[in-house]
Amino acid sequence: MDTPSQERPVNAAHPRWQELTFTAKRFFKNPLSTIGLTILAFFVVIAILAPVICPPKFSDPYKIPHSGWTIAPSPPSAQHIFGTTEEQYDLLYGIVWGTRSAFRIGILVVGANLVIGILLGALAGYFGGIVDEILMRITDVFYSIPYLVMAMALVVAIGRGLTAVIIVMIILEWPAYTRILRSDILVIRNKEYIMAARASGSSHFKIILRHIMPNAMYSVLILSSMNIGTTILTAAALSFLGLGSQTGTADWGQIVSMCRNWIIGLPGHPFTYWYTVFIPGFVITLFVLGWNLLGDAVRDVFDPKLRRK
Repeated sequence: MDTPSQERPVNAAHPRWQELTFTAKRFFKNPLSTIGLTILAFFVVIAILAPVICPPKFSDPYKIPHSGWTIAPSPPSAQHIFGTTEEQYDLLYGIVWGTRSAFRIGILVVGANLVIGILLGALAGYFGGIVDEILMRITDVFYSIPYLVMAMALVVAIGRGLTAVIIVMIILEWPAYTRILRSDILVIRNKEYIMAARASGSSHFKIILRHIMPNAMYSVLILSSMNIGTTILTAAALSFLGLGSQTGTADWGQIVSMCRNWIIGLPGHPFTYWYTVFIPGFVITLFVLGWNLLGDAVRDVFDPKLRRK
């Protein structure tokens, strides 16, 4: 007597599609992800519409126009909705075009660190031995150096500017991604399905690409989503210290730096120039909050310990 074949029903979705659907539903049911995505969508719209909201007046759109050389800032008005910084740099223009600078810094730094971390972490975790020893000792050297001190020294050596800040943060931030991915691969590489792939004659490259990375990527993806906000804060701090972009450049940290002399206002009137620091500070906080909320939601969705709760 013939036994009926144990096949998946015709209308049943593929397991990978079911898992993807489950992930999407869980992600969008999370209130943190909704709030984070809403905040980031707001900034994305501002970045895209920057030439419409604040048409550039110079060949370099990131150069903030100013309407005079008066040292004291000017209050909000019809001409300058957010007011001006010292030397009459338009605050609204700096905020709007600074959004593009923030996205550029965050995506470039985290993207490059993700690529470097995946490459080195996969080599160290999968092959082990002398490869793992060399890479981990190099990682330990980077961890032993105070981050901000080293970042300041390298920016001074390379040259002031946002490009230098981006390069320095790429150089200094990859060890975290490498170490996390390596630790996950050390757990996965001796699993039964990896041993079976080796026994079937699959190459190292194929095993890493098809079997190890899809199961070891979640931790670094969570880290990258949460690190974008931290990256923006670090870049703003370097600009505030005078190591980032030039004065008059649409960069949030640089704008705060230009306004730091007016934090305490005037004698007897401490809140006279409150807008010069509050507005860019609030924008930075909101942008970082959006990425942090999104990172928390990504963690809740992809963390195996929380995923099915």
